[in-house]
Amino acid sequence: QAQLVESGGGLVQPGRSLLLSCASSVMIFEFNSMGWYRQAPGKERELVASINVGGRTTYGDSVKGRFTISRDGASKMLYLQMTALKPADTAAYYCNAKILPYDFWGPGTPVPVPS
Repeated sequence: QAQLVESGGGLVQPGRSLLLSCASSVMIFEFNSMGWYRQAPGKERELVASINVGGRTTYGDSVKGRFTISRDGASKMLYLQMTALKPADTAAYYCNAKILPYDFWGPGTPVPVPS
C-alpha cells in the first residue's frame, strides 16, 4: 500500500510560480507512472502532468509550456513546477501513482490563484 503526501500548495498571485512536492512511502520506480491531477470547484478531476517509469512526460493542453513535472528517485519525491500561474489554475492538486491496475492518491493540496 503506497502512501502519497502533497505539500507546497497555497495562495499565489497571478503570474507567479509555485513548486508542489509529493512524497511517496515507497520507491517511485515501483510505479508504472506518477502524475499530478487537479480538480476545480464544480469540475471533474483532470490530468495536469504525468511521467512514466521510462521518463516520458505528458502534459495537459492548458499547462504545456508553463508547468514541468520531475522526480527524484533517491528521495522518493515527485515535483510539479508551476510558472505563470493564472486564476484558471485554481484547484486542488493531487499526486497520483499507478501500479496497474491500482491507483494511489494523495489527500490533495489547494492552489488558489485570485483574479
